Amino acid sequence: MAELSFDLIVIGGGPGGYVAAIRAAQLGMKVAVVEKEHLGGVCLNWGCIPTKALLHTAEVYREVQNADQLGLSVEGVSVDFPKVIERSRLVADQLSQGVQYLMRKNKVSVVRGTGSLLPDRSVQVTDNEGKCQLLRCKHVVIATGARPRQLTGHAADGIRVWNYRHALSAPLCPSSMLIVGAGAIGMEFASFYSTMGSRVTVVETQENILPTEDAEISAMVRQAFERQGVAFETGTRLTEIKKSASGVTVNFAKDDTLKQASFDVMLVSIGVEGNSDGLGLQEAGVQTQAGFIVTDEHGATSLSHVYAIGDVAGGPCLAHKASHEAVACVEYIAQKGESASMDRDWIPTCTYCHPQVASVGLTEARARDSGYRVKVGRFPFSANGKALAMGDADGLVKLLFDEATGQLLGAHLVGPNVTELIHGLSLAHTLETTELELLQTIFPHPTLSESIHESVLQAYDRPLHV
Repeated sequence: MAELSFDLIVIGGGPGGYVAAIRAAQLGMKVAVVEKEHLGGVCLNWGCIPTKALLHTAEVYREVQNADQLGLSVEGVSVDFPKVIERSRLVADQLSQGVQYLMRKNKVSVVRGTGSLLPDRSVQVTDNEGKCQLLRCKHVVIATGARPRQLTGHAADGIRVWNYRHALSAPLCPSSMLIVGAGAIGMEFASFYSTMGSRVTVVETQENILPTEDAEISAMVRQAFERQGVAFETGTRLTEIKKSASGVTVNFAKDDTLKQASFDVMLVSIGVEGNSDGLGLQEAGVQTQAGFIVTDEHGATSLSHVYAIGDVAGGPCLAHKASHEAVACVEYIAQKGESASMDRDWIPTCTYCHPQVASVGLTEARARDSGYRVKVGRFPFSANGKALAMGDADGLVKLLFDEATGQLLGAHLVGPNVTELIHGLSLAHTLETTELELLQTIFPHPTLSESIHESVLQAYDRPLHV
């Protein structure tokens, strides 16, 4: 068994792991990343990136279908579904190769295989052929991510029951699809597959789709999807699932109402569970809870030299949260840098469906439940010149302020390209911006960003364009 020694070993090469490795190398550490599949993790290879490639294709297809509204005549447009999937895989592969370059650039050793903790500050790596290698280290960062939860008794088979990997590599577009779960992943696939031509139904146990979003925003998104032909069954549970050679037949129950429907495939999108098994955590004395590793605000676990970041350390399961934790954790280990603590309420979330959704901070309900006297500003994109010029004016900007102090409490956006606007409101919070600074800020015209300014104006009874 070969043996090497490092200052830091990172188990997992996703957006938390590889960022931790890069930052540690920048701080002068000798670093190794242990990765059993592709660098970049689920996000880059099977999540964030390929889904956005698919959704961009869907957006272009949608625009072409509505080209007559722009004075354009386009005929004979069709979908080559295998090429759509192929392009998304090429984009993911290109970025994964980019991460490999970053590892070489920063002199980070990449060790292929599955890592597990051993006593005496060491990690055993087992490759695909069963060969083992021992790595010694001063510190370990676990960044193994998460995997999709499965319906009990109905594991994903890639034929009739899918998870996100199957949805990202399907050979053909199914004529009908049931999506179980109306969170961000479920809604993005509903947007893509319905645009590609599938008859899509989404079932959700909670009453609202996108349940973590502001209720007003969730309602607007539902209305937009229903206009696009997507059906919803909310406050509903599945009581029976039957697979056959031709598809899936399910029974729905809501209160005392029972329904039955059949679909070509069923895509399960009901959250994730941490990849904490097989790491030797219990034997090493690392505490876990419900499959996720328990950490403090620095990523430290119950074992002094072991840290955990990203999805395996608990939600929200977002790539940018993992990367932020990575830098903060490594700088804490090195006792260098000025990484600020992370306020989980102010981690921006984005859903890249049509219309897009982006939010940060408290929802209106949470703000009021927290005791704030809330000022609410709303500005519809239907009154925004740039949105109208684009031919995509569905949605609004909703901002929440503390009436007593002018503090920004939350921002909730739905509409065109709002995922490219939310960072400004995150920055406003970081800089402790109040309504006064936002009111005095000049927003360029014509831009979608003007809707942010107009929303502030409306909150403080100074509306100009509504």
